[in-house]
Amino acid sequence: MTTTLPAPTLRDPGPGLVVLDPARARLFQELDQLFTTIADELSGQPVLGPPLLPAQALARLDYFRNFPHLGIAAARFDDAAVTALSSGTDVGQLPADATTATGYMLPSATCYGLLLSLEGAEVGEGLRLTAVGRCFRNETHYEGLRRLWGFHMREVLYVGTQEGAREHLDRSKELILGLAGRLGLELGFEPANDPFFDKDGPRAKLTRLDPVKYEFTAPDGTAIASVNRHRNFFGERLALTSAGATAHSACTAFGVERWVHAMLLAHGDADRALERVRTVRAERPER
Repeated sequence: MTTTLPAPTLRDPGPGLVVLDPARARLFQELDQLFTTIADELSGQPVLGPPLLPAQALARLDYFRNFPHLGIAAARFDDAAVTALSSGTDVGQLPADATTATGYMLPSATCYGLLLSLEGAEVGEGLRLTAVGRCFRNETHYEGLRRLWGFHMREVLYVGTQEGAREHLDRSKELILGLAGRLGLELGFEPANDPFFDKDGPRAKLTRLDPVKYEFTAPDGTAIASVNRHRNFFGERLALTSAGATAHSACTAFGVERWVHAMLLAHGDADRALERVRTVRAERPER
């Protein structure tokens, strides 16, 4: 006879670090399957992005001018620290300079690695890629699933013509709002204040007149998805071309843990939220 043991209590390791229990983990997985279906409808080809990004490459994209507060650098222990740790020294007793920089950063968005991988490419009439990646942000505070040190972001990236970028985002908005309605989520749609551009230069002024990033927000204000029009910014910086002209780009982003949060907020618990997700997934067969 098989005895079913009670599930252990899963504790979060620290502020901004969460472990999803089985019910929330299933909700996470099935939500991402819905986002993958949207990526399919947008003709996004699945890829897997890198776990680290070269700091010098990000500097060329104005990352440190715009988001220095979010960046988390990858470091390694120096030889003296390695020797001390291997002899039993407590890590908390190491000096502050016990690590050395590697020149790499943890990604704060999935699309950066995909864009860097395309540097110098000619994409013809347009290219669409999709990936889910673990992203990291150094925030001023952390709160449940709303604001985390590390989280998963599913993105659908378009690189091509200016009109193609606009069409990609218009269709993305339609698909996201349609999905939210079927899931029982009421979402706001509003301009964001953190585009990829210089906050004080000509691009920033243009952005204020013609916003390039819009967020979809849950009733408690949590931004759970966004559509981002990069104009030709990455095309210029990365020498991307479309039919011989500087390429435009755009991306659609889903914060997967934040969608879990929004579903729990809307439906009360993970079981009811999961039932709703599975009902929506059953409405149309997967491709």
